[in-house]
Amino acid sequence: MSNDDDELDDLLDELDSQGDLDASQQVLSIRTESRRYDKPVTIVEGFDLETSEIKSLASELKQSVGAGGTVDDGRIELQGDHRDRVPDLLRERGYEVRE
Repeated sequence: MSNDDDELDDLLDELDSQGDLDASQQVLSIRTESRRYDKPVTIVEGFDLETSEIKSLASELKQSVGAGGTVDDGRIELQGDHRDRVPDLLRERGYEVRE
């Protein structure tokens, strides 16, 4: 492996660690709202991510809690009250959660 490859690997590692740092610097808030027919919706907001990244995270959360949901206006909305599970799931992914 040449020296250029080492430098590239170091740069990629640094970028990866910066990505992790960005997640930990984001302070997310979680709340619930009652929607139509008094159905609860868990809302996660405070993201500083691209919409595609929020959608990817929403997909992981929906699968983890076994519920439907959507991304709307930069926030994740999950069907049901998941305030007990979602904070831990987000912390596992490196986010800081304000409760």
